[in-house]
Amino acid sequence: MTLKYRLERLRWWKVLFSPLKPFTLKWYVGKLALGTPYFYPRKTVKSKTKPGYLEFKPIKVGFDSCSLGWKTKWTDTDFRFEHGPMLTFVFFGYQIAVTPKPPTDWPNSYWEIWLCYEYATDKTKSRRERIAECRKIMPQKWVSSKNGIETKIDYYEQVIKPKYLK
Repeated sequence: MTLKYRLERLRWWKVLFSPLKPFTLKWYVGKLALGTPYFYPRKTVKSKTKPGYLEFKPIKVGFDSCSLGWKTKWTDTDFRFEHGPMLTFVFFGYQIAVTPKPPTDWPNSYWEIWLCYEYATDKTKSRRERIAECRKIMPQKWVSSKNGIETKIDYYEQVIKPKYLK
């Protein structure tokens, strides 16, 4: 992997220096149960049966990680969160994993707001102006109904630091 690619995989850490509230860390310790993101931790090795091919082997002892998983759907500003970043250590069938836990009950909104802020707003503007721009590009207002009671949620209110909401 090139250095540029490795640094891009770590870009999600910039959320700690943005107008979004910081995340906390969620720890898992136990039997191997969490994938990174779709498969259990594994390594790539040269195939012994097919020359020139690679195979995936489970890690017995070692580290594995994944970066923030996201995509754009219909337009360049239609961001979709797929999976959160994770760092895991595997030791003979057991695992220690750490993942960021956003300060909201819906992590998709947290990461999609940050992706919009990072990739779709004008970086020459102030943070407050960029958040206003995000709200226009990607509103995060949702309405849910349970037992005939309507609840309105604006996820910007949950994930943005109060001083940037004024």
